[in-house]
Amino acid sequence: MKKYFTDEKTGISYTLVGDVYLPNLVSTETNFEIGHWGQQHHDYIKHYHKVFFYSLLTGCALNSCLHDVDVRATEMYDRLVKQLKEQQGITEKLKAADMIQWVAAMNNIANRAREIVWNEITGGGE
Repeated sequence: MKKYFTDEKTGISYTLVGDVYLPNLVSTETNFEIGHWGQQHHDYIKHYHKVFFYSLLTGCALNSCLHDVDVRATEMYDRLVKQLKEQQGITEKLKAADMIQWVAAMNNIANRAREIVWNEITGGGE
């Protein structure tokens, strides 16, 4: 018996394992690790856009989509924090001089950036 076999009708290739041919199935789903923003987007589309969610899921594109959203949202968040720090003059000098004021300012900036990114990944929704 041949080790590999391809069915001409279906185009599916098989590998001989023991006495049985098993199909060579390849998943089109990638296995990216999904971060905070990807998980947030997952929950949002699963709850508010069920048809889109299940379309991605059954089309083996959910993980790739969530990874893409996660990467773009993380970059956007980091860029926004940096820009807002510069606009408000939040520096390491302030951190050294008045830690409480620096922490309050950074918390404010982080919250604003999170809200902007959230509105972007949800289209301004809930």
